[in-house]
Amino acid sequence: MKLLNTAMPSLHVFDTLESEVRSYCRSFPTVFSKAKGYRLWDAAGNEYIDFFAGAGALNYGHNHPSMKQKLLEYLLEDGVTHSLDMATEAKERFLERFRSVILEPRGLSYKVMFPGPTGTNSVESALKLARKATGRSTVIGFTNAFHGMTLGALSVTGNKFKRRGAGIPLHHTVSMPYDGYMGKDSDTLDYLESYLNDSGSGVSLPAAIIVETIQGEGGINEASIGWLQRLEGICRAKNILLIVDDVQMGCGRTGTFFSFEHAGITPDLVCLSKSIGGYGLPMALTLIRPDLDIWEPGEHNGTFRGNNLAFVTAAEALRYWETEHFAQEIAAKGEIVHRFLLQLVAEYPQLRGEVRGRGLMQGIAFSIPGLADEVSKAAFAKGLIMETSGTDSEVAKIMPPLTIDEPGLAKGLDILRQSMREAAAERDTSGMKRESK
Repeated sequence: MKLLNTAMPSLHVFDTLESEVRSYCRSFPTVFSKAKGYRLWDAAGNEYIDFFAGAGALNYGHNHPSMKQKLLEYLLEDGVTHSLDMATEAKERFLERFRSVILEPRGLSYKVMFPGPTGTNSVESALKLARKATGRSTVIGFTNAFHGMTLGALSVTGNKFKRRGAGIPLHHTVSMPYDGYMGKDSDTLDYLESYLNDSGSGVSLPAAIIVETIQGEGGINEASIGWLQRLEGICRAKNILLIVDDVQMGCGRTGTFFSFEHAGITPDLVCLSKSIGGYGLPMALTLIRPDLDIWEPGEHNGTFRGNNLAFVTAAEALRYWETEHFAQEIAAKGEIVHRFLLQLVAEYPQLRGEVRGRGLMQGIAFSIPGLADEVSKAAFAKGLIMETSGTDSEVAKIMPPLTIDEPGLAKGLDILRQSMREAAAERDTSGMKRESK
């Protein structure tokens, strides 16, 4: 895709007034003005294909027409916008729809908690409830995990850069090796289990173990079905609560509504956010095994946990999950992406890439430092928005809206191919950059 205007809109206001903490506007240095489906446009009229999807908050694309219509109707009827945790018709409809469309067909009976508007709110509530329910303080997380930016969520996050931002020591957690972290021939749960069984390990029996089935921000590291099933078995045997953080991988990102469905496990607590609101509006859920719902009224609360506008669009988004058709579409598109990436890696072996992921959460991990950033920047210049992941930004991540059509997917993948071709042309067979003459 060719950009109309190579002179990008000025970022002066943002450079002058906004905190240095901003990040995505540095990766995508333009001023966006419009979005629809899988496309965005900037103030200069340039069109972009979105392989970023709001970091997973826009699984159903930008400005979805039926969700927008429901939202407009609700606003025009003076529907309640802010309600704390009071009962509203919008919340009632969402809860009924969530039970009938998502929970009951899967044989799940979770209680639903609205912990606040973001994923880290959900993680914090799950950690707090696990400790309250078990009377234990330690929580085990995994290497390369990412669970959020508040202190509790950071304490079970692996990224040193993110953890350092806390400014204080992060206590009462232990990090264990994720599946594959110690090599393909090592089952890391042997390591975990030995620590739990050994009275001299220095690790006390934890309240919970928190895990992502695929570590999105950690580099698209995927846990195997067998590993997840064994992890659940360890938790059951030792009365440890199992928390699945499905903030980014849930709501269909991997193909099924919950990312853990393919493994056949049933977590005690599930964290959902990002695309649960459907339209990109702030919303989060914590799903709780009923006997664990021992909160006292008001023991965990928040001013913006009752986002009724999100309830409206979230209820409408569940239409996609009334049949198996949407999941089948995601799986088919995921297979297109997977085949394409395998071909691309084989086509440019000097870039030393490895394909990772499942569904519409996939990417290429490069062993050459800085290459994923280079490819992503080249893609943006050609009209494709994609980000990197991994603790060293070593993975070029493909995460389009789940609703993207095949022509749009093909266009985006072609831009990625062009960007890879450029990177390969600048390198010799060893992957080293050629010296400019």
